[in-house]
Amino acid sequence: MSTVSPTHHVHASLKPFHNSIRSWFEQRYPSPTDVQVNAWPRIQTGEHLLITAPTGTGKTMTAFLWTLNRFATGDLALGATRVLYISPLKALNNDIAKNLLTPLSELREQFPDFPEVRVQTRSGDTERQQRRRRPNGQRGRRDARQHR
Repeated sequence: MSTVSPTHHVHASLKPFHNSIRSWFEQRYPSPTDVQVNAWPRIQTGEHLLITAPTGTGKTMTAFLWTLNRFATGDLALGATRVLYISPLKALNNDIAKNLLTPLSELREQFPDFPEVRVQTRSGDTERQQRRRRPNGQRGRRDARQHR
């Protein structure tokens, strides 16, 4: 872990974050964006937000960084917590996943004790495929036998 020199200034919006999260963010980005500065305090209180902002303003990190922080501090248990990020465009799913997987990989590399967090994406196509396989919510033969 890197040490912070006495002259190092931590942006106020980053102060509530765990040292590993804050250190990673400061090494990767010059400073938090306006979207992040305005949203993080509200996210930290548990408020649900709808964040709209232009491309490149840090929406993905705005949405996920506090949750990553909670995993890092042990406030959230692995395997049971789900964070929902809704994108209006199916094409953005993979970009959002990549924009989350890269920081997760970097955090694990820099801080080996950082928890293994899973990332999954879904789209309307996922739902349509499931309906085709099991129309009208019908269970498969095996499932139907188990519920008799």
